[in-house]
Amino acid sequence: MAEFDAIVVGAGTVGAAIGYGLGLRGLRVLVLDGADTDFRAARANFGLVWAQGKGRGMPAYQDLTKRSSDMWPAFLEGLRDDAGGARIDYERKGGLAFCMGDEGLAQRRALIDRLHAEHLALNPAAGDPDVEMLDRHEVQDLLPDLRLGNRVSGASFGRRDGHVNPLHLLSALHSAIQRQGGCIRGNSTVQEIRAEGGGYAVRSGASVWRAGRVVIAAGIASGALGRQVGLEVPIRAQRGQVLVTQRLAPVLPFPCSGLRQTAEGTMMIGATKEEVGPDTAATTRASAWLSRKTIEIAPALARVQMVRHWSGLRIMTPDGHPVYAQSRQHPGIFSASCHSGVTLAAIHSQELAGHIASGTLPESYDPFHHRRFDVQTAH
Repeated sequence: MAEFDAIVVGAGTVGAAIGYGLGLRGLRVLVLDGADTDFRAARANFGLVWAQGKGRGMPAYQDLTKRSSDMWPAFLEGLRDDAGGARIDYERKGGLAFCMGDEGLAQRRALIDRLHAEHLALNPAAGDPDVEMLDRHEVQDLLPDLRLGNRVSGASFGRRDGHVNPLHLLSALHSAIQRQGGCIRGNSTVQEIRAEGGGYAVRSGASVWRAGRVVIAAGIASGALGRQVGLEVPIRAQRGQVLVTQRLAPVLPFPCSGLRQTAEGTMMIGATKEEVGPDTAATTRASAWLSRKTIEIAPALARVQMVRHWSGLRIMTPDGHPVYAQSRQHPGIFSASCHSGVTLAAIHSQELAGHIASGTLPESYDPFHHRRFDVQTAH
């Protein structure tokens, strides 16, 4: 039975970022990856590092997202060095969320105003908003090489927003963990987590490993694994489909919600939000809807050839916000579930991993506990 300081169940972006952060703190880490047939949200990710519009009704999540965005440049610099100079393709020049029609612009403005008010209530020293509303002409001035469709009425512009190649990010995290002396073991779907000898044993098939810390970050499988150790985390799968075009000359200098141009020149178009369970089928209906939406924003893209269409699963909680929890019965076991693994990668490695290494989550993480979903029965 191999001994480690910490075992992370799940080698996607969430688990890998936590594993990398644990390694930064000198822990000997084992990261267990599932089978190649597993649902892999990390490999179907849109690649936004995105703060604007997040955290409605949960100011703690909004604050966490903003802080992670601010950590990203330093996180990236350290990760690139620790991964041996890996290419990651990160930019942070701000991001746009397009509005369609007068009603869409008014709704977006109301949301941005509400989010800023909620953030100020949590953090009175936050200062001016980091998101501003732009009218159509201001947006067009930012995009001189891409003519906007007639229905585009404006956009919100988030100064903290950016984008990254999510596959390069995941590869760099894996490389850094291994260069730290950690171990990533594939085809190791975990069936059992149990308390044993003052620590915890994790079993996959006939293989068993032991550690004083276990982090469950296994995506859609986290729910069933958590129940073994007193962590009832409600998780569902939400399908998202994405289109990718041929390479183009640079025309989109900012990532947008649902549209971004990669460093290679391709356009990524996304993404659907479909409540279909663990079904990763790509559909022509989604392709048609994504195409219509994009052409409405930028009519010239109608002439561009689509070269790829894929589908993946987001990991969603009932309110769409993350869950970070520690088992009461087994205090060395933690659960981390979220659908914003790329945006939150910096805070997962730089902050959350530190709390896990210390053995306890602080009170500031209480809003993210899954007990917020508990409903008391009326008598």
